[in-house]
Amino acid sequence: MNKYEVLGVVGEGAYGIVLKCRQRESGDIVAIKKFKDSEDNDDVKRTTLRELKVLRTLKQENIVELKEAFRRKGKLYLVFEYVDRNMLEMLEDQPRGVPLERARSYVFQLCKAIQWCHSNSIIHRDIKPENLLISKEGTLKLCDFGFARNLHKNGSANYTDYVATRWYRSPELLLGATYGKKVDIWSIGCILGELSDGQPLFPGESEIDQLYTIQKVLGPLPPNQMQMFYANPRFNGLKV
Repeated sequence: MNKYEVLGVVGEGAYGIVLKCRQRESGDIVAIKKFKDSEDNDDVKRTTLRELKVLRTLKQENIVELKEAFRRKGKLYLVFEYVDRNMLEMLEDQPRGVPLERARSYVFQLCKAIQWCHSNSIIHRDIKPENLLISKEGTLKLCDFGFARNLHKNGSANYTDYVATRWYRSPELLLGATYGKKVDIWSIGCILGELSDGQPLFPGESEIDQLYTIQKVLGPLPPNQMQMFYANPRFNGLKV
């Protein structure tokens, strides 16, 4: 970290913090993700190594650029290009949504980023406004690959269902079903809805309320998903 000057904290999560920094020699502004206790906590270690591996695989104009990675005193640091703000901050400034052409541009860029991920057999699993960076020029960059995973050869997985932020989770994730690339496509649809009027499309207050909210907008779940609902012990005694 000696070659960087810390200018401030721009984000903080369960696994670490994101710092805005200046490279002392070049003067370039970068974002540095500093992970907490990466050598001592197995969960943190798995997440950090997974994110590092995925980011080294994915190089595309709408995916945030990883410039370098290094360790210091047992902690992992990832150095990224710096982008001015994220979509959540933009929507807070524009609570009624963004103009149609801008919404179309952002979703198109997000689709390009996800298409590249999927073509490399990677699902992001946590697409949400906080993880979509927006530059002053209107370029969108997908970031935070801590929950990203490689798909099996058959294109589906029985990974954990506690991944994407609830409002952007597909019914498969909520029901604990096998899932694949479609969970990212669902999240893109949720982003499109939110950009159009500034309001979350499915703002559920719990998992069961999330399923109810989805059906209120889109209609009943298909029969196979209803069977999953009644077979899931988490929803015993509940109706949706």
